[in-house]
Amino acid sequence: MKKIVILSLSALIFSACGGAATTNQPTGATNANATTAQSNTMVSSHSKDNPAELQTAPRSDTKSKWTQGGNPIDTSKFDTEIAAAEKEYKAKPKEEGTKKALATAYVNRALALTDARQYASALGDYRRAQKLDPTNDEANKWIEQIVGIYSSMNKEYPKEGEEPPPLPFNKDAAPAANTTPKK
Repeated sequence: MKKIVILSLSALIFSACGGAATTNQPTGATNANATTAQSNTMVSSHSKDNPAELQTAPRSDTKSKWTQGGNPIDTSKFDTEIAAAEKEYKAKPKEEGTKKALATAYVNRALALTDARQYASALGDYRRAQKLDPTNDEANKWIEQIVGIYSSMNKEYPKEGEEPPPLPFNKDAAPAANTTPKK
């Protein structure tokens, strides 16, 4: 009985759409080929002028180069924190606490850069933190998420060492905070 209801609903939905949705998926695709089959999916839409005409948008398998973007932010507070932690780490490189403090400083700036959508720059800081402290869950999580963001946009992500510095911030050009128009 459940199968009949499901098949009936599927048929109803398919007929309501006019059967316009098509996929270019090879027959006999297995789970191993699911990713390949997914990338071959073609999107189609309805057209009131000519219902038989399908408009398709094929997906390219080639990824475009990453670009730096996002909003410039003032990272001077984080830069100072990183500089102090680096100085401490250089003075006591064998102490685990100095390594973790430097990793935390990088993660703090990376989180701010992530909020500003400067993913390429943030990725560099997360990677630096991960090298210093491989158990840093925050860095590990965000590396995976940023790589996922680039993949979802069908873009390459910066390779290690390719990450740009944060976008320059112009304090004079930034709007003043807490300014309200006078009446």
